[in-house]
Amino acid sequence: MNFATLGPEDSNHALVLARYLELRRQDLGGKDSPRSPTVQLVNDFPQAFQDLVDGHHDYVLQVSAHFSHADCVGRFMHRAFPVDSFIAPSRPLALVARKDVANPTSVLRQPATRHYTDLTGLEQRDAPTIVAALEGLLDGQADAAIVAEQALALYPDQLRLMRPLGPALDTWILYANRPLMDEVQQEPALGNSGALREHFRTTFARKKPA
Repeated sequence: MNFATLGPEDSNHALVLARYLELRRQDLGGKDSPRSPTVQLVNDFPQAFQDLVDGHHDYVLQVSAHFSHADCVGRFMHRAFPVDSFIAPSRPLALVARKDVANPTSVLRQPATRHYTDLTGLEQRDAPTIVAALEGLLDGQADAAIVAEQALALYPDQLRLMRPLGPALDTWILYANRPLMDEVQQEPALGNSGALREHFRTTFARKKPA
């Protein structure tokens, strides 16, 4: 089985897919099973979805916050099918600046992160991934960037913290080239979540009249 998601290796997509596959290990036959999955990291999602429907991938994992998500869902309707979804955090993020810039005036950010913090006063420039935003920042393409917070530890002589942002808690969707069920189901396909049942219970308890 082949799973595809957005690279490079230190991207949030690669991180979350690795965690997902670890949690799904038993469903996939265990660590030493001949069905153990392979992972392919891709450069963009439209091509990954095309490769999915052409049979080159078995599954594609995409975060719903990705700027291409709506286009992929629409373009590949009835050809790419959601078969699983879950909630997962990203790496902790931060707005960082180059140490050689006293007053940043420009910022690199992946489009999905543009509202994560107030960027007023900064010229916003697109980067395809958070990793690319860091690479561009180090290359001098902007004064600041929204990147993984661990970049501060990796480049302590070059970067300084402007604002910690914490991890983004996102919805992730796994797509396949055939539906989860043979017939279209008119009701939601719900997973068995004890955490959600407890969430409903505590919400109900808070709403009960005194």
